[in-house]
Amino acid sequence: MKIAPISEELFQRAQHSIPGGVNSPVRAFRAVGGNPRFMVSAKGPYMYDEDGNRYMEFINSWGPMILGHAAEIVQEAVQQAIPNSLSFGAPTRKEIEIAELIVDMVPSIEKVRMVNSGTEATMSAVRVARGYTGRNKMIKFEGCYHGHGDSFLIAAGSGAITLGVPDSPGVTQGVAADTLTAPFNDLEAVKTLVEANKDQIAAIILEPVAGNMGLVLPEAGFLQGLRDLCTKEGIVLIFDEVMTGFRLAPGGAQQLFGVTPDMTTLGKIIGGGMPVGAYGGKKEIMNFVAPAGPVYQAGTLSGNPIAMSAGMAMLQYLHAHPEVYTNLEQTTSKMVNGMKQNMQELGMNFTINHVGSMFSIFFTEQPVTDFESAKTSDTALFGRYFNAMLQRGVYLAPSQYESLFVSTAITDELVQEYLKANSEALKEALLR
Repeated sequence: MKIAPISEELFQRAQHSIPGGVNSPVRAFRAVGGNPRFMVSAKGPYMYDEDGNRYMEFINSWGPMILGHAAEIVQEAVQQAIPNSLSFGAPTRKEIEIAELIVDMVPSIEKVRMVNSGTEATMSAVRVARGYTGRNKMIKFEGCYHGHGDSFLIAAGSGAITLGVPDSPGVTQGVAADTLTAPFNDLEAVKTLVEANKDQIAAIILEPVAGNMGLVLPEAGFLQGLRDLCTKEGIVLIFDEVMTGFRLAPGGAQQLFGVTPDMTTLGKIIGGGMPVGAYGGKKEIMNFVAPAGPVYQAGTLSGNPIAMSAGMAMLQYLHAHPEVYTNLEQTTSKMVNGMKQNMQELGMNFTINHVGSMFSIFFTEQPVTDFESAKTSDTALFGRYFNAMLQRGVYLAPSQYESLFVSTAITDELVQEYLKANSEALKEALLR
């Protein structure tokens, strides 16, 4: 692996015009040491940086590149759409077609509204839940990240905890007072909050599989317990499936676990890599969204024709090829089992959480089931491991508190390359 002088120069240059030199905090590599690599292209399982280095990568733009980078079906759809204009700010047929496909695929969604990001989707969903219920408060879970909306930066995961600032300045006391938090997987804590705030809770929002404190799975009965509680108390249950939607199953985590929320937020994959988000749910709730109802939400670029074309190509493929999910599970299992063997041979303390094509390594001896147990991971060791993998041409998320994603571009041969790099990198990280 070459040194990266061009990336170094670009990072120094970027800091003069971009806060911290990056447009999203976790990209800055502060949690793992060193400076970021600046990418110039990507294809299939690989990304290429400005210095000519090639990386087998497992971020996949934080999830959406389920078919690998620059998938031909998505590229073709974009190329066909571009000559017709990049934006209309007016309705198009494609918006209806993708909405109908999402309604067909996702169990909870009867109507859907397109937006431009996962953050927009979660902000909008909570606003609609408040308008629908006439209540103000919401419950979120410690370590779950729902974008950078004010309400969600209370005990946030992802880049917030990576940088050590889970409660951001600029979030008002009023917003904080309306945001209640509970430990992930602690149903009794949620029941206590609901009882203490009787008839005041508009929504409970969570990642059904948390991906922003590292990957953390719901324990048996947790999701169904929330479903039953929300039904009993008239609370809107919102699943944030920005990461898990269309990645863990055609209908997302809610299909995989058999629990149907009232609303769902989506992103990433439904744009085939383009900037897209969406929120949807029961008709009676979604009919509160303007112009059908009184809850206002708008966006000039919502339903952008290029993004809709890319997303339609991706979703149609996944809908027609459910074997994708079986194949991804098999590939990811081979990687996870190989990593476990490598770490066991070295006598390391570790936990690997895994579901479908998502996984996380935690350097801790205890099970990771919530935010507190995730924070027991040895982050200094993770930083050394990350950089050792980077030097071997494997690009991981530059934070302990992120999930990794496997694409269909990862072949059995690449699995073996990855496991060889993993073994060498672990040994190097332990020696430093």
